[in-house]
Amino acid sequence: MKEKIATFAGGCFWCMEEAFSQYEGVLSVTPGYSGGFVEFPTYEEVCYGNTGHREAVQVRYDEDVVSYEELLGVFFTNIDPTNPEGQFSDIGEQYKTAIFYHDENQRDLAYKVIDIIEKSGIFGKKICVDVLPFKNFYPAEDYHVNFYKTNPIRYCFYKEMSGRKKFIEKYWKEQNILNLPKKKLNPKYLKADFSKLSELQYKVVKESCTEPPFRNEYYNNHEEGIYVDVVSGEPLFASIHKFDSGTGWPSFYKPLEEDNIVYRLDYSHGMVRVEIRSKHGDSHLGHVFDDGPEPTGLRYCVNSAALRFIPYEKLEEEGYGEYKYLFEKSKK
Repeated sequence: MKEKIATFAGGCFWCMEEAFSQYEGVLSVTPGYSGGFVEFPTYEEVCYGNTGHREAVQVRYDEDVVSYEELLGVFFTNIDPTNPEGQFSDIGEQYKTAIFYHDENQRDLAYKVIDIIEKSGIFGKKICVDVLPFKNFYPAEDYHVNFYKTNPIRYCFYKEMSGRKKFIEKYWKEQNILNLPKKKLNPKYLKADFSKLSELQYKVVKESCTEPPFRNEYYNNHEEGIYVDVVSGEPLFASIHKFDSGTGWPSFYKPLEEDNIVYRLDYSHGMVRVEIRSKHGDSHLGHVFDDGPEPTGLRYCVNSAALRFIPYEKLEEEGYGEYKYLFEKSKK
């Protein structure tokens, strides 16, 4: 493994952490503050805009798997590079964009990619991203780390309402001018077979319908085991995180595999909710709400029809033996 470091400022570091974390070769993404003159700044100090720091992410990556130029592709396709004052609804010194290069090669590649974007005419404006020598980086407070996972409802609303999501979809969704890395996907879960689904299962996972409460397979299931996507088989939830919400649907206070859950705003039925879907199967699962129990305060309300339950005794047989440890204490 050839480990390297890259540092980018792209406005809100919650969004940039999510963006880079999706790709193969990325070992870690740390939100923090970079480029300023105050040592060990706090979030509150940086928010005042007089520390010289910008919200940034430091990316540790394996250069044998992902190139710096591909990381630049990720950076640019998640920002508005024409805004010199900040990003979307966040304006101020701390939200200005920058590429903090760690060596001359990174600097040269940064200018190369900027030149490609300007010549493409995709914006018809000057690219305003600063290219600056790296001088410092201070990790942000713990509650900012993995914010898009630990606070999915707040994050989902922020990304949508700030204008970032719509901008990315408008300008970058169909982009073909920049190289991007491969996304972290498990080939094992990418094969979808809809022929085996019942009519109700198909309506739920493909048409985003909702099954009747209290009249579904798993709402009152108390067996030990895990719940996987009915289409892809990817692990989603575990019985140890299940609780009785009184709603009539299976409810969990956290996912078994956070990276297998995708969040989207759902405006259907005259409401604004946060929909949850599976990453590999793209199955509609249900919605997540902020009225769940501790330690997360979240309630993942899931349709039984989107799930397949695998009891503890069959985990090994079904290829999910790695999750047996979750239940070993209760078996002793």
